[in-house]
Amino acid sequence: MLTVTLIPGDGIGPEVVEAAVRVVEATGVPVQWERFEAGTEVMNKYGTPLPDEVFNSVLRTRVALKGPITTPIGTGYSSPNVMLRKRLNLFANVRPAKNLPGVRTRYEDVDLVVIRENSEDLYSGLEHIVVPGVVESLKVITERASLRIARFAFEYAVKHGRRKVTAVHKANIMKLSDGLFLECCRRVARDYPQIEYEELIVDNTCMQLVTRPERFDVMVMENLYGDIISDLCAGLVGGLGLTPSANVGEDGIVVYEAVHGSAPDIAGRNLANPIALIFCAAMMLDDQGQQEAAERVRRGVYRVLSEGKVLTRDLGGTATTTEITDAIIAAMEQPSASPA
Repeated sequence: MLTVTLIPGDGIGPEVVEAAVRVVEATGVPVQWERFEAGTEVMNKYGTPLPDEVFNSVLRTRVALKGPITTPIGTGYSSPNVMLRKRLNLFANVRPAKNLPGVRTRYEDVDLVVIRENSEDLYSGLEHIVVPGVVESLKVITERASLRIARFAFEYAVKHGRRKVTAVHKANIMKLSDGLFLECCRRVARDYPQIEYEELIVDNTCMQLVTRPERFDVMVMENLYGDIISDLCAGLVGGLGLTPSANVGEDGIVVYEAVHGSAPDIAGRNLANPIALIFCAAMMLDDQGQQEAAERVRRGVYRVLSEGKVLTRDLGGTATTTEITDAIIAAMEQPSASPA
């Protein structure tokens, strides 16, 4: 029996999480869900969007499936996503981006993975007011974290049969901080001679991604660059509604989450696209040794997208969250065949 912490979140979170749960249960894999609420309503009740019971459950189960949680912009409480990563030491964010059958985009042959360092850099939010009208944000890069994420990226490449790792940086300007990151990547690369290694300045990386994204395979980068580039890569293949994400800790804890927003404007209307979180569930099943079940889930999604008959509004259709989930489950039961 697989035990999973389930965090529905807020906005459309509960709807897409329920869809993913239904799909997982349709595989027949026995799962015990430990459900815990988080988000704005929880903040209003308990003074925190993520109560300790959530963390305690994840520490116990070692695996969580999480829906989106609203983060106030400019004011209010700190990002619950950052809180989770810090308290659970989830140092690596894994964001695959791959063309999907039936989803028309401007690009073909995209099949890449962004490996993002999660624990430091500007995205950590270490900032303060120096004097009125002057704010300072701190970019902290350490040898330990840089070596750790570089090794994770190369190990990921080896495990998944990838051929190349690209280190993304701005060391031409930030010579000390990004220079340290690059030096750590180079040191690790020497231990993996079978994997091609290259370095690319972040602005050039963005240009290359929108001109010939097929040249990329595994990309490793600091936290803020990863936040921006991973969304860019999702846009190459159809958007955040189609791309999964996993946050991985040193001690084996993994939190799988859809990285799209909580979309409060459509919350509760049964309109949300659940595919990103369903793909997260497939990643979870893969990592838990349930490869056949994970493949059935992906096969079901591929078939629904290929047929193009049952699609949510963001994909050009009129289907509800429930209808596309029903269609995916039905497609999972069809005989196995390679996706188009």
